[in-house]
Amino acid sequence: MSKKKSQSTSARNAKLAEARKAQQAAERRRTVLLVGAAAVVIAFIVGAVGWAIWSERGEREAAGDLSGVQQYDHEAMEHTQGKVDYSESPPTGGEHNPIWMNCGVYDEPLPNEHAVHSLEHGAVWITYEPGLAQSEVDELEKVTPDTYALLSPYEGEMESPIVISAWGHQLEVDSADDPRIKGFIEEYRQGEQTPEPGAACTGGIESPAQSQVQ
Repeated sequence: MSKKKSQSTSARNAKLAEARKAQQAAERRRTVLLVGAAAVVIAFIVGAVGWAIWSERGEREAAGDLSGVQQYDHEAMEHTQGKVDYSESPPTGGEHNPIWMNCGVYDEPLPNEHAVHSLEHGAVWITYEPGLAQSEVDELEKVTPDTYALLSPYEGEMESPIVISAWGHQLEVDSADDPRIKGFIEEYRQGEQTPEPGAACTGGIESPAQSQVQ
């Protein structure tokens, strides 16, 4: 092999070696970029999932904090056609009308005596001051179950803008977005405190105008 040919071969090999190094360097950079991008995506997903779990747990804990629920004993459960002087406002139990209030959403106050009968059947009764903002009322409607629940303004005196009651139990809240409202519903709607669980919440009084209270 001539000296000239040998030099040409060496130059070509050097160029090939240089090209391979450049290609390997480019592949390493591409790998680093891909790994970095994947790490960012994974970190974002882990963070989002962690935040969702933390938020959901916080909401569950807040909804489960029912330490503010007041409890009352009601030995009297007889039926009566007349008005009853209840010790709580709204009432949570006691004597009541023989006909219950149909469960549902109402835009006018309900007769206590019919509503208490619904509580006896396991309903929860969400009451609010008549002047409550419509946006708050709308939120209350969203959380009111389709059955075994009453929602209505309350014409009597209440300690808070919103009060939710079940038989022998009551919770006062200041706003419709209080997570304890859902917690109360989950705990006491057809709960263990219900004197007559499973009894009807339909087939009774459909509107306050039909009230039998004298």
